[in-house]
Amino acid sequence: MNRRWLAAFVAIGVSLTASSQTLFTYGKYSADSKEFLRAYNKNNSQSPANKTQAMKDYLELYINSRLKIQEAYERGYDTLPNIKGEVETLRSQIIENYMSDPEAINRLTAEAFQRSLKDIHVAHIFISFKNSSNVEDTAAASKKLSEVLARLKKGEDFLRVAAQLSDEPSAKANKGDIGYITVFTLPYTFENIVYATSPGSYSKPFTSRIGYHIFKNLGERKAAGKIKVQQILIAFPPESDEATKKRAGQLADSLYRRIIAGDNFSKLATAFSNDYISAATGGNIPDVSVGEYEPAFEKMIWSLPKNGAVSKPFLTTHGYHIVKRISARPVVTNASDKANTEDLKQKIMADDRWKTARDFIYARVQKQPGVKRLDYNNAALWALTDSIFEGRRTGNTMGMNQQSPLFRIGDSTIRVWQWITYGQMNRYRQDRSGLKTYPDLMDEFTKSMMYEYYRSHLEDYSDEFLVQMNEFRDGNLFFEIMQQEIWNKTQNDSAALSILYDKNREKYNWKASADAVIFFCSDATTAKSLYEQLKKAPADWKKVVEPMNEKVVADSARYEWEQIPGLGKAAPKVGMLTANTTNTSDNTFSFAYIVKVYPNPSPRSFNDAKGLVMNDYQAAL
Repeated sequence: MNRRWLAAFVAIGVSLTASSQTLFTYGKYSADSKEFLRAYNKNNSQSPANKTQAMKDYLELYINSRLKIQEAYERGYDTLPNIKGEVETLRSQIIENYMSDPEAINRLTAEAFQRSLKDIHVAHIFISFKNSSNVEDTAAASKKLSEVLARLKKGEDFLRVAAQLSDEPSAKANKGDIGYITVFTLPYTFENIVYATSPGSYSKPFTSRIGYHIFKNLGERKAAGKIKVQQILIAFPPESDEATKKRAGQLADSLYRRIIAGDNFSKLATAFSNDYISAATGGNIPDVSVGEYEPAFEKMIWSLPKNGAVSKPFLTTHGYHIVKRISARPVVTNASDKANTEDLKQKIMADDRWKTARDFIYARVQKQPGVKRLDYNNAALWALTDSIFEGRRTGNTMGMNQQSPLFRIGDSTIRVWQWITYGQMNRYRQDRSGLKTYPDLMDEFTKSMMYEYYRSHLEDYSDEFLVQMNEFRDGNLFFEIMQQEIWNKTQNDSAALSILYDKNREKYNWKASADAVIFFCSDATTAKSLYEQLKKAPADWKKVVEPMNEKVVADSARYEWEQIPGLGKAAPKVGMLTANTTNTSDNTFSFAYIVKVYPNPSPRSFNDAKGLVMNDYQAAL
């Protein structure tokens, strides 16, 4: 290794922004400047008085550590079960932090914040692919879509068209008016359409798996925020007749009159409300955001003028409600609000929009190493899949079996059995509308395999992750080789320690020293109190310290004079208490009680010198 070049390097302090250069080589290996500076900056957070000297000193440590770590690799310590287990445990703990695109989460958070600032009044027309007999008829759906679009193009009222032609079950009653929505109210795909549609306009038809969707922006307002209410629900039992509904209305009216007369709302909610979850808490329901409940319910609660206001009984599809406004919380308008930003991120990661944040993974795997489809027949695969899922032979499988390869991703070959396993777990649509088509399922499966490949090869894609894993593994290897080759031997090789002591007796001498008790106190008040009590009877220090054992540590031993706190340049005397001294490193306090003084140098016994002998033996090893 070129020590002159190394000295020049630390003298000029090459910056991390410089292109990486080889700093030194050891055998066939090399360490570059960025690696060294990363380690130096990580372990020297405080600026030293002499940075050049500090870097030189650290460089010696760094070189020695690289040599020890490489020796650990040479001896196969990286294959030890405990090392492999610890590395895998850390990998599983930190990997999720690297499985998302930081730019995606920031982009989605900024988008969600902007959308949270306004509410949009939305109407919806839905045209199902299934006809009245629940049979899929895309031709009829397409014809109906053309009729809807023709009427809208002529300027016919959107709500009127929705009431007459929408297949949404509630459209006959609400004319397609789904009320106000805000961010996270609708599935992300629909939310994107609504927020891209200007007030008074309707969207282009969107094709989902179940049909066509058209949205209209009926108007926008500043976001309402959240409101806290209590409610009493007098629900309609299933299949209720008019007489039953009338009795429910009469009960709701009587409860309202009692509330207006001063009766306790919470007690009445507990006694009469059919919303049993909220009734158990006195009628309290979680804070309501826009778009969570029926439009009639939300319209009423937001119309209450002030806290404490109580609505008259009103009707929804569930029955009669009486609500009391408790408080309202406006939407956060400060983009720098950390709590709100974190709340948005948590919602994003629990929402379907988070799936879009994985797109960068598919793009990176598609680019490197790529996905190569192998030669197989789709019809044969679908037939084999049917036979396994249905438990019977349903077509010509052309010799395919569960070990047949489907495609390759890098060094990984994906086989039929993996497809079958995935399909058994994921073949049903999340909305419970039926089975996914095999092409759609294959697309999902391929992405799932790409995701798993990326996850298992993350070190190839993320330098930051690679560095963290290497640092952890190397740190464990350093500890392991030091433990095996240095520390264990130093602790256990008593014969070698004794030989080293005998050879160097003249080295292991006491300087001027004293038997002393050093008191370490956690704070100034404790130190002062202990000091005042010991001045009266220092020989009784054990009795004095015992009640303070949670705040005071006493250490009795023989110390050289410079090791005794508060002594300074003074000579110790028997019975002396040294000055109370502040330890600036941790803001604790210490002083000493002198028991016996040894003014002249003298040889150390083996036991007295053992710590020094062990240090020398470690250095030799």
